[in-house]
Amino acid sequence: MARIRVLVADGHRIFAEALATALTAEPDVDVAAAGSAQAAERALERAAAENRPFQVLLVDADLTPGGAPPPPGSQPRLPEARRTLAPPQRAPVVHLPAQRKAGYGTPPAGAGPAGAGPAGAGPAARIPAPRNGGSGATNGSTAATPNPATTPATTPAAPVGDGLSFAARARAAHPTLQVIVLAVDDDPRRVVQALQAGAGAWVAKESSLGRLMAVIKGVMRDETHIPPLLLTGVIRELTAARRDRTESERLVESLTPREKQVLRCMVAGLGRQAVADRLFLSPHTVRTHMQNVLGKLGVHSTLAAVALARRAGVGPAD
Repeated sequence: MARIRVLVADGHRIFAEALATALTAEPDVDVAAAGSAQAAERALERAAAENRPFQVLLVDADLTPGGAPPPPGSQPRLPEARRTLAPPQRAPVVHLPAQRKAGYGTPPAGAGPAGAGPAGAGPAARIPAPRNGGSGATNGSTAATPNPATTPATTPAAPVGDGLSFAARARAAHPTLQVIVLAVDDDPRRVVQALQAGAGAWVAKESSLGRLMAVIKGVMRDETHIPPLLLTGVIRELTAARRDRTESERLVESLTPREKQVLRCMVAGLGRQAVADRLFLSPHTVRTHMQNVLGKLGVHSTLAAVALARRAGVGPAD
């Protein structure tokens, strides 16, 4: 049986290396680990250049770009399976000034260093999920954690990571690559985003290694794997997206042929004078067409019109 080459990309370095070590115990898997999107992109490119491309990418849904580029002239080799990975260098600790307001910057009760690395994993072990409060501790740096008791209720949620956009880039650059998203949460909207990015599976980080191996072999057969409990929500999200697209298509169909030409120029990012030059119209006429387009689409800005046009499948002018 041909061996499956797997790349694990997860910002929690301990988790990535522990999972890679556990998967190495499988008889038909070669695996390497990367601690950031940048490192994973370099690993994918290097493996393809060496004619040993990865076939499966396991990517953290909240993976951040992270990682500094390698020094000029250096060519670090891709870590092979079973190779002992060197520990990351400890980042300098930034000390806060002695004078500060009382209570400001005080770490929450119970906060402490991230947990120690997972115990030796075998085929029957479970995927070691990262601790909620220790996401930044695996790279050796000390990160302050906001105190929920002093955080205003109106504080916006932290932005999601770059894992899904990285998955889309990886699929575009390596069309034969199968992508499996590893996640801590079960959000049907993000599952739909992952599928739209080209992922073939969504797996909870608390899943067993046996389940993960079954999914890896499944995506190699071009199967799509979604947890059964998420299927209803995913179908609902896909139906809503289809409804939005249908409504957008109906609005675009209400435009005249000339207005559709102007809309495609707007999607291409052309200004009024550029549209006038392309369509051999006066700027005043183009302005009138643009106003009509906004009115018929029921929007108040060019940006909103372009977003609606893209939902309807309208591409830029050639």
